[in-house]
Amino acid sequence: MVRRNRPSWTNLSPNMRSLTEAILYPGVGLLETTALSVGRGTGTPFEVVGAPYIHDIKLAAELNKANLRGVRFMPVRFTPTDSTFKGQACGGVSILLTDREHCEVVDIGITIAKVAHRLYPQQFDLDKFDRLLGHKATLAAIKEGKSLAEIRKSWSAGLEEFKKRREQYLLYK
Repeated sequence: MVRRNRPSWTNLSPNMRSLTEAILYPGVGLLETTALSVGRGTGTPFEVVGAPYIHDIKLAAELNKANLRGVRFMPVRFTPTDSTFKGQACGGVSILLTDREHCEVVDIGITIAKVAHRLYPQQFDLDKFDRLLGHKATLAAIKEGKSLAEIRKSWSAGLEEFKKRREQYLLYK
């Protein structure tokens, strides 16, 4: 067996202990101000999402219907020892990263918010999602039931503008 020299992992924070967690964080982290646990206080922060009011199997099935590239969702039950829902049994999903090169992690956060809003509108306060998302148009699109493709399309003009502005700052192209 050939062993490759790979850099060792250095924990970025007490709640980011693996490459998978670091990859998922930009999308899953968007949910931190909502009525969902993002796994803080578990052995796999940012790899699990849930709440006491969630039916784990139903949520996993609905999220898997979205066919997001690079991830699958498995039903899970967990009890965080810290943060949101500390000490409470939660139903939810474990996020399995299957292809980190093609996973659009922001899509994960948006899709979880869309599904939670649709399945649990009384418990999941969608307006709190915008605290970290910071994009009222996306929040409005979720409320209107727009598809992920429609939401992503609405970003295209702003994204192209951003890419032009950042060009001068890129060190590696």
